[in-house]
Amino acid sequence: MARIDAFLKLGRDQGASDIHVAVGSPPLIRLHGELTEIKFRTLGAEELQELLYEIIPEDMLEHYKQGNDLDFSYDSPDAGRYRVNLFRKLTGPGGAFRVIAPRIPTMEELGIPDVIEKMLHANQGLVLVTGATGTGKSTTLAAMIDWLNENRKYNIITLEDPVEYIHKSKQSLIIQRSVGPHVKSFADGLHAALREDPDVILVGELRDPKTISMAMTATETGHLVLGTLHTTSAVKTIDRIVDAMPTEQKALAEAFLAQHLQGVISQKLLRTADGRSRKAIMEIMINTSAIGNLILNKKNFQIPSILQTGREQGMQLMDQALLEALKNKEIDPDDAYVNAVDKKQFQRFVTNPDLLPQVNFVVG
Repeated sequence: MARIDAFLKLGRDQGASDIHVAVGSPPLIRLHGELTEIKFRTLGAEELQELLYEIIPEDMLEHYKQGNDLDFSYDSPDAGRYRVNLFRKLTGPGGAFRVIAPRIPTMEELGIPDVIEKMLHANQGLVLVTGATGTGKSTTLAAMIDWLNENRKYNIITLEDPVEYIHKSKQSLIIQRSVGPHVKSFADGLHAALREDPDVILVGELRDPKTISMAMTATETGHLVLGTLHTTSAVKTIDRIVDAMPTEQKALAEAFLAQHLQGVISQKLLRTADGRSRKAIMEIMINTSAIGNLILNKKNFQIPSILQTGREQGMQLMDQALLEALKNKEIDPDDAYVNAVDKKQFQRFVTNPDLLPQVNFVVG
């Protein structure tokens, strides 16, 4: 058993989402969004280096010794599975360990709206799950892939960096590939996947124009493509894709999105009302003819009004989703206020007055 497993197991047992180790501080865990120290001594550079060397894959060790960051999955019989990022800072090494649940949660358990299941009925198109780092995108996508695996006889290829949740083939054949050990990049993995008779392709991150272009090609050639972006709303997601393309290809990107985009799910992770866990809150955009026309006519700024009035089609703005979860007492009211766009309608729920804007009275 690697010595660092003791910290990892402690974090997992307490319900942490992440465990952090760095020179100059004790190990820390992120519990319901907040960092808390583990009762342990401050880690020194040599001690931490030895702890990390025990778990670095042999084929990556030399790369790390040359001063490079590492991303890999760590699977411990005693402490479970983790997504790992190792890095160096001014005082020495450090690492972040994301806890991977032993079982893939279902879409129902995550409270994912039914309309997202409808997106997965499409034989072709692009479905995007977006949000900042640490908002649960990987878990949402894993649940979506698991639903396809349970209900469709597909060839599903996932491209991840690194592989997080492990899928076992059920109705579908699941092929999981990792950037680095299996393919050089997401773009290369997509190019290879098109030769492997896929029905569904998951792209861990649409991070550059080449990957975006390959994802478009995969969609246009008759595949269902699931992907992620680090954007915080449906409109910003569309803008990011178009802005990433060269000038001469922007119009083609807009035409592609208008025709082939199935929908965008932008999510945030908020503390639950009891403070004991976190819940994903989702802005949902379904690509209707009205939205397609707005994209083609460069009027993305009008999309939020369609989301606001599109509840019958399963659409919702982030503020609408926050307000509904708040009224159902599912999330912390202060978290809802902090994450809202239009904060005025959330002020009456706030329990911490320090969050509210201060009013200065002028005595005449």
